[in-house]
Amino acid sequence: MKSFLLLLLTAVTLWANAHIFVYHRFGDSRYPTTNTTIEELQKEFEYFKTNGYKVVPLSLLVKTLKEKKDVPDNWIVLTIDDNFKSFYTNALSVFKKYNYPFSLFVYVQATQDKYKDYLTWEQLREIAKYGSLEFHSYGHPHMTYLSDEELKKDFDKGLALFKKELNLVPKVFTYPYGEYNQRVQKVVRSYGFDAIINQNMGAVSKSSDVYDMDRTALVGKVNLKHYLKYKFLDAKWIEPTIFPKNSMLKSLHVKTNEKEKKGNLYITGHGWLQTTLNDGNFNLKLNKKLTNKRSRIMITVGNKISSKLLIKDKYGIK
Repeated sequence: MKSFLLLLLTAVTLWANAHIFVYHRFGDSRYPTTNTTIEELQKEFEYFKTNGYKVVPLSLLVKTLKEKKDVPDNWIVLTIDDNFKSFYTNALSVFKKYNYPFSLFVYVQATQDKYKDYLTWEQLREIAKYGSLEFHSYGHPHMTYLSDEELKKDFDKGLALFKKELNLVPKVFTYPYGEYNQRVQKVVRSYGFDAIINQNMGAVSKSSDVYDMDRTALVGKVNLKHYLKYKFLDAKWIEPTIFPKNSMLKSLHVKTNEKEKKGNLYITGHGWLQTTLNDGNFNLKLNKKLTNKRSRIMITVGNKISSKLLIKDKYGIK
Protein backbone atom coordinates (compact mmCIF):
# COMPACT_ATOMS: atom_id res chain seq x y z
CA MET A 1 0.00 0.00 0.00
CA LYS A 2 2.84 2.39 0.91
CA SER A 3 4.55 1.66 -2.43
CA PHE A 4 1.31 2.36 -4.30
CA LEU A 5 0.88 5.73 -2.56
CA LEU A 6 4.48 6.68 -3.34
CA LEU A 7 3.94 5.78 -6.99
CA LEU A 8 0.76 7.86 -7.08
CA LEU A 9 2.46 10.90 -5.53
CA THR A 10 5.34 10.58 -7.98
CA ALA A 11 2.92 10.54 -10.91
CA VAL A 12 1.16 13.67 -9.64
CA THR A 13 4.50 15.46 -9.26
CA LEU A 14 5.64 14.54 -12.77
CA TRP A 15 2.51 16.05 -14.28
CA ALA A 16 2.54 19.16 -12.11
CA ASN A 17 1.88 22.47 -13.85
CA ALA A 18 1.24 26.04 -12.75
CA HIS A 19 -0.66 28.63 -14.76
CA ILE A 20 0.24 32.30 -15.28
CA PHE A 21 -2.67 34.54 -16.28
CA VAL A 22 -2.60 38.11 -17.56
CA TYR A 23 -5.23 40.85 -17.32
CA HIS A 24 -5.28 44.32 -18.86
CA ARG A 25 -8.27 46.58 -18.16
CA PHE A 26 -10.94 46.10 -15.49
CA GLY A 27 -14.55 47.27 -15.55
CA ASP A 28 -13.88 49.38 -18.66
CA SER A 29 -16.52 48.54 -21.26
CA ARG A 30 -14.98 50.88 -23.84
CA TYR A 31 -12.39 48.23 -24.69
CA PRO A 32 -14.08 44.80 -24.66
CA THR A 33 -11.13 42.96 -26.24
CA THR A 34 -8.85 43.80 -23.29
CA ASN A 35 -11.42 44.27 -20.53
CA THR A 36 -12.43 42.05 -17.62
CA THR A 37 -15.61 43.00 -15.79
CA ILE A 38 -15.43 43.13 -12.01
CA GLU A 39 -18.18 40.50 -11.86
CA GLU A 40 -16.10 38.17 -14.03
CA LEU A 41 -12.97 38.88 -11.97
CA GLN A 42 -14.74 37.98 -8.74
CA LYS A 43 -16.17 34.86 -10.36
CA GLU A 44 -12.67 33.74 -11.39
CA PHE A 45 -11.20 34.48 -7.98
CA GLU A 46 -14.00 32.58 -6.30
CA TYR A 47 -13.32 29.63 -8.59
CA PHE A 48 -9.67 29.60 -7.56
CA LYS A 49 -10.65 29.80 -3.89
CA THR A 50 -13.27 27.05 -3.92
CA ASN A 51 -11.42 24.59 -6.17
CA GLY A 52 -8.17 24.25 -4.27
CA TYR A 53 -6.00 26.62 -6.30
CA LYS A 54 -3.31 28.66 -4.58
CA VAL A 55 -2.50 32.12 -5.96
CA VAL A 56 1.23 32.66 -5.39
CA PRO A 57 3.64 35.52 -6.13
CA LEU A 58 5.42 35.39 -9.47
CA SER A 59 8.71 35.55 -7.58
CA LEU A 60 7.93 32.23 -5.87
CA LEU A 61 7.32 30.49 -9.19
CA VAL A 62 10.55 31.94 -10.61
CA LYS A 63 12.50 30.83 -7.53
CA THR A 64 11.03 27.32 -7.79
CA LEU A 65 12.03 27.01 -11.45
CA LYS A 66 15.54 28.33 -10.84
CA GLU A 67 16.01 25.81 -8.04
CA LYS A 68 14.74 23.09 -10.41
CA LYS A 69 12.07 22.05 -7.94
CA ASP A 70 8.70 20.55 -8.81
CA VAL A 71 5.93 23.03 -9.53
CA PRO A 72 2.70 22.35 -7.57
CA ASP A 73 -0.24 21.60 -9.83
CA ASN A 74 -2.56 24.05 -8.07
CA TRP A 75 -0.40 27.18 -8.36
CA ILE A 76 -1.82 30.26 -10.07
CA VAL A 77 0.16 33.44 -10.81
CA LEU A 78 -1.72 36.66 -11.64
CA THR A 79 -0.20 39.43 -13.75
CA ILE A 80 -1.47 42.71 -15.17
CA ASP A 81 -0.01 44.31 -18.28
CA ASP A 82 -0.10 48.06 -18.90
CA ASN A 83 -0.66 50.29 -15.93
CA PHE A 84 -4.23 51.32 -16.70
CA LYS A 85 -6.07 53.36 -14.09
CA SER A 86 -8.91 50.84 -14.07
CA PHE A 87 -6.75 48.41 -12.09
CA TYR A 88 -6.33 50.95 -9.30
CA THR A 89 -9.91 52.27 -9.33
CA ASN A 90 -11.85 49.06 -10.03
CA ALA A 91 -9.82 45.91 -9.39
CA LEU A 92 -7.26 46.50 -6.64
CA SER A 93 -9.93 46.22 -3.95
CA VAL A 94 -10.88 42.76 -5.26
CA PHE A 95 -7.26 41.58 -5.18
CA LYS A 96 -7.01 42.91 -1.61
CA LYS A 97 -10.30 41.25 -0.61
CA TYR A 98 -8.99 37.82 -1.65
CA ASN A 99 -5.46 38.64 -0.52
CA TYR A 100 -4.15 37.58 -3.92
CA PRO A 101 -0.61 38.64 -4.87
CA PHE A 102 0.00 40.07 -8.34
CA SER A 103 2.68 41.53 -10.60
CA LEU A 104 1.91 44.72 -12.54
CA PHE A 105 4.04 45.32 -15.65
CA VAL A 106 4.65 49.03 -16.15
CA TYR A 107 4.55 50.82 -19.51
CA VAL A 108 6.80 53.62 -18.31
CA GLN A 109 6.15 56.33 -20.90
CA ALA A 110 2.39 56.22 -20.30
CA THR A 111 2.93 57.18 -16.66
CA GLN A 112 5.85 59.54 -17.25
CA ASP A 113 3.94 61.52 -19.90
CA LYS A 114 0.69 61.37 -17.91
CA TYR A 115 -1.44 59.59 -20.50
CA LYS A 116 -5.10 59.97 -19.58
CA ASP A 117 -6.04 56.34 -18.88
CA TYR A 118 -2.84 55.40 -17.08
CA LEU A 119 -1.69 55.38 -13.47
CA THR A 120 0.43 58.11 -11.93
CA TRP A 121 3.77 57.47 -10.24
CA GLU A 122 2.08 58.14 -6.90
CA GLN A 123 -0.59 55.52 -7.60
CA LEU A 124 2.07 53.00 -8.65
CA ARG A 125 3.93 53.60 -5.41
CA GLU A 126 0.68 52.86 -3.54
CA ILE A 127 0.09 49.68 -5.57
CA ALA A 128 3.63 48.47 -4.77
CA LYS A 129 2.47 47.94 -1.16
CA TYR A 130 0.27 45.05 -2.32
CA GLY A 131 2.07 43.49 -5.28
CA SER A 132 5.24 43.65 -7.32
CA LEU A 133 5.94 46.19 -10.08
CA GLU A 134 7.82 44.86 -13.10
CA PHE A 135 9.03 46.17 -16.48
CA HIS A 136 7.03 46.32 -19.72
CA SER A 137 9.36 48.66 -21.70
CA TYR A 138 9.49 52.44 -21.93
CA GLY A 139 7.51 53.11 -25.10
CA HIS A 140 5.54 49.84 -25.54
CA PRO A 141 6.92 49.29 -29.07
CA HIS A 142 6.50 46.46 -31.55
CA MET A 143 9.94 45.18 -30.62
CA THR A 144 10.77 43.30 -33.82
CA TYR A 145 10.44 46.61 -35.68
CA LEU A 146 13.23 48.21 -33.65
CA SER A 147 16.96 47.72 -34.16
CA ASP A 148 19.07 46.38 -31.31
CA GLU A 149 20.28 49.92 -30.62
CA GLU A 150 16.71 51.27 -30.53
CA LEU A 151 15.66 48.47 -28.18
CA LYS A 152 18.53 49.27 -25.81
CA LYS A 153 17.66 52.98 -25.91
CA ASP A 154 14.07 52.16 -24.92
CA PHE A 155 15.20 49.89 -22.08
CA ASP A 156 17.85 52.26 -20.74
CA LYS A 157 15.40 55.15 -20.59
CA GLY A 158 12.58 53.09 -19.09
CA LEU A 159 14.68 51.35 -16.45
CA ALA A 160 16.31 54.63 -15.36
CA LEU A 161 12.89 56.24 -14.81
CA PHE A 162 11.61 53.09 -13.07
CA LYS A 163 14.48 53.29 -10.57
CA LYS A 164 14.22 57.07 -10.14
CA GLU A 165 10.46 57.22 -9.55
CA LEU A 166 9.81 53.91 -7.79
CA ASN A 167 13.20 53.21 -6.21
CA LEU A 168 12.89 49.66 -7.54
CA VAL A 169 14.85 47.48 -9.92
CA PRO A 170 12.39 45.24 -11.78
CA LYS A 171 13.16 41.52 -11.76
CA VAL A 172 10.88 40.36 -14.58
CA PHE A 173 10.07 41.56 -18.09
CA THR A 174 7.17 40.86 -20.40
CA TYR A 175 7.02 41.74 -24.11
CA PRO A 176 4.65 44.47 -25.37
CA TYR A 177 1.90 42.82 -27.43
CA GLY A 178 3.53 39.49 -26.54
CA GLU A 179 5.76 39.94 -29.60
CA TYR A 180 9.35 38.72 -29.70
CA ASN A 181 11.82 36.56 -31.57
CA GLN A 182 15.32 35.21 -31.00
CA ARG A 183 16.99 38.55 -31.80
CA VAL A 184 14.75 40.53 -29.45
CA GLN A 185 15.05 37.89 -26.74
CA LYS A 186 18.85 38.14 -26.87
CA VAL A 187 18.72 41.91 -26.25
CA VAL A 188 16.21 41.53 -23.42
CA ARG A 189 18.26 38.82 -21.69
CA SER A 190 21.33 41.06 -21.72
CA TYR A 191 19.60 43.22 -19.05
CA GLY A 192 19.85 40.47 -16.46
CA PHE A 193 16.17 39.93 -15.57
CA ASP A 194 15.42 36.96 -13.31
CA ALA A 195 12.68 35.86 -15.70
CA ILE A 196 10.92 36.79 -18.95
CA ILE A 197 7.28 36.05 -19.71
CA ASN A 198 5.62 35.65 -23.09
CA GLN A 199 1.93 35.57 -23.99
CA ASN A 200 1.67 32.08 -25.43
CA MET A 201 -1.24 30.11 -24.07
CA GLY A 202 -0.10 27.20 -21.96
CA ALA A 203 1.26 26.25 -18.56
CA VAL A 204 4.51 26.25 -16.59
CA SER A 205 6.28 23.12 -15.39
CA LYS A 206 9.66 22.16 -13.98
CA SER A 207 10.83 21.84 -17.60
CA SER A 208 9.82 25.39 -18.57
CA ASP A 209 12.41 27.95 -19.62
CA VAL A 210 12.37 30.69 -16.95
CA TYR A 211 13.29 33.17 -19.70
CA ASP A 212 10.34 32.16 -21.88
CA MET A 213 7.41 31.32 -19.60
CA ASP A 214 3.97 30.77 -21.09
CA ARG A 215 1.10 32.98 -20.01
CA THR A 216 -2.60 33.00 -20.90
CA ALA A 217 -4.75 36.13 -21.32
CA LEU A 218 -7.98 36.38 -19.35
CA VAL A 219 -10.20 38.95 -21.05
CA GLY A 220 -13.94 39.09 -21.53
CA LYS A 221 -15.94 36.03 -20.51
CA VAL A 222 -13.51 33.16 -20.41
CA ASN A 223 -13.84 29.41 -19.97
CA LEU A 224 -11.49 29.16 -17.01
CA LYS A 225 -11.82 25.37 -16.77
CA HIS A 226 -10.72 25.11 -20.40
CA TYR A 227 -7.56 27.15 -19.80
CA LEU A 228 -6.73 25.33 -16.57
CA LYS A 229 -6.88 21.93 -18.25
CA TYR A 230 -3.91 22.76 -20.47
CA LYS A 231 -0.55 21.32 -19.42
CA PHE A 232 2.98 22.12 -20.47
CA LEU A 233 4.14 20.26 -23.58
CA ASP A 234 7.90 19.78 -23.52
CA ALA A 235 8.65 20.49 -27.17
CA LYS A 236 11.78 21.31 -29.15
CA TRP A 237 10.93 23.59 -32.07
CA ILE A 238 13.28 22.85 -34.94
CA GLU A 239 11.23 24.49 -37.70
CA PRO A 240 9.90 27.15 -37.90
CA THR A 241 11.92 29.33 -35.51
CA ILE A 242 11.57 32.63 -37.42
CA PHE A 243 9.00 34.21 -39.72
CA PRO A 244 9.51 32.37 -43.03
CA LYS A 245 10.87 33.95 -46.17
CA ASN A 246 8.15 35.17 -48.55
CA SER A 247 5.61 34.35 -45.80
CA MET A 248 5.52 30.69 -46.90
CA LEU A 249 5.46 28.20 -44.06
CA LYS A 250 6.85 25.19 -45.91
CA SER A 251 7.17 22.71 -43.08
CA LEU A 252 6.80 22.03 -39.38
CA HIS A 253 9.26 19.99 -37.33
CA VAL A 254 8.79 19.79 -33.56
CA LYS A 255 10.14 17.05 -31.31
CA THR A 256 8.27 15.87 -28.20
CA ASN A 257 8.59 12.91 -25.86
CA GLU A 258 4.91 12.01 -26.12
CA LYS A 259 3.72 8.48 -26.89
CA GLU A 260 0.42 9.51 -28.48
CA LYS A 261 -0.08 8.75 -32.17
CA LYS A 262 -2.22 11.80 -32.90
CA GLY A 263 -1.73 15.53 -32.37
CA ASN A 264 -3.27 18.80 -33.47
CA LEU A 265 -1.80 21.81 -35.26
CA TYR A 266 -3.13 25.38 -35.39
CA ILE A 267 -1.92 28.07 -37.80
CA THR A 268 -3.31 31.63 -37.79
CA GLY A 269 -5.54 32.00 -40.84
CA HIS A 270 -5.75 28.26 -41.45
CA GLY A 271 -7.36 26.92 -38.26
CA TRP A 272 -6.86 23.50 -36.68
CA LEU A 273 -5.96 20.22 -38.31
CA GLN A 274 -5.29 16.78 -36.86
CA THR A 275 -2.02 15.08 -37.69
CA THR A 276 -0.30 11.76 -37.18
CA LEU A 277 2.80 11.78 -34.98
CA ASN A 278 5.97 9.85 -35.69
CA ASP A 279 7.50 8.77 -32.36
CA GLY A 280 5.88 11.81 -30.76
CA ASN A 281 7.25 14.17 -33.43
CA PHE A 282 5.42 16.65 -35.63
CA ASN A 283 7.12 16.43 -39.03
CA LEU A 284 4.92 17.91 -41.75
CA LYS A 285 5.15 19.43 -45.19
CA LEU A 286 2.74 22.37 -45.19
CA ASN A 287 3.26 25.05 -47.87
CA LYS A 288 0.90 27.41 -46.04
CA LYS A 289 0.89 31.12 -46.84
CA LEU A 290 0.97 33.26 -43.69
CA THR A 291 -1.33 36.18 -44.34
CA ASN A 292 -0.59 38.00 -41.07
CA LYS A 293 2.75 39.56 -40.13
CA ARG A 294 1.94 38.17 -36.66
CA SER A 295 1.08 34.47 -36.93
CA ARG A 296 0.70 31.93 -34.16
CA ILE A 297 1.55 28.26 -34.51
CA MET A 298 0.21 25.91 -31.81
CA ILE A 299 0.54 22.19 -31.32
CA THR A 300 -1.33 20.00 -28.86
CA VAL A 301 -0.98 16.40 -27.78
CA GLY A 302 -3.93 15.47 -25.59
CA ASN A 303 -4.29 18.38 -23.17
CA LYS A 304 -0.65 19.47 -23.49
CA ILE A 305 0.15 22.55 -25.53
CA SER A 306 3.13 24.42 -26.97
CA SER A 307 3.10 27.44 -29.26
CA LYS A 308 5.32 29.84 -31.15
CA LEU A 309 4.55 33.36 -32.33
CA LEU A 310 6.11 34.21 -35.69
CA ILE A 311 6.68 37.95 -36.24
CA LYS A 312 8.13 39.74 -39.22
CA ASP A 313 11.45 41.25 -38.21
CA LYS A 314 12.47 44.55 -39.81
CA TYR A 315 16.12 44.08 -38.83
CA GLY A 316 16.57 40.34 -38.62
CA ILE A 317 16.53 37.56 -41.20
CA LYS A 318 13.94 38.22 -43.89
